[in-house]
Amino acid sequence: MKSFLVIGIGRFGQHLSANLMKLGNDVMIVDQKEEKLEELLPIVTSAKIGDCTKPEVLKSFGVGNFDVCLVCIGTNFQSSLEITSLLKELGAKCVISKATRDVHAKFLLRNGADEVIYPDRDIAERLAVRMTANHVFDYIEMGDYGIYEIPPLPQWLGKSIKEVNFRVKYHVNILGIKKEGETDLMPGAEHVFREEEHLMVIGKKEDVEYILKRL
Repeated sequence: MKSFLVIGIGRFGQHLSANLMKLGNDVMIVDQKEEKLEELLPIVTSAKIGDCTKPEVLKSFGVGNFDVCLVCIGTNFQSSLEITSLLKELGAKCVISKATRDVHAKFLLRNGADEVIYPDRDIAERLAVRMTANHVFDYIEMGDYGIYEIPPLPQWLGKSIKEVNFRVKYHVNILGIKKEGETDLMPGAEHVFREEEHLMVIGKKEDVEYILKRL
């Protein structure tokens, strides 16, 4: 279990806070507008109303006690930048800030953000890949690499991972096998491919695309 401070409760902040709580974490949410906090009040650990661009407000939260501080402000970049910088000055261990443009990300990283996230861009990229490739059920980009959920090739069916010589031949690793809503992580070399399965694979995009072209 970790402790999170989530600043800025728009749609992204709401979904993020709710999911962090579902995973058993402690979550404090903060926004200037009380009405934005109301929906989450029954489920989060605590909620505060305040202007986090003011050092005294952030200091009162004890930001250094949280494992991660998340700045989820998307419409006011100046406020996001100020809060990110203040969090680091006040001893925050890890600051993750939301960005909507590359130029914003550069300034956030220079001013204390340990990581910058692009929720809208990431969702758009995942959807674009899924819609373009008929046989991709899900996708997560990781720089030059990606995690893909794909069906097995017809020629693999009835053969084991070892028999297919999967890693050597395709330069891709199998992270898990999904079947009937359950996932078997890191399957052994003796696992036999079945038609009803989905494979969770990780590899360079060009290597996975080599497989997809054969589906």
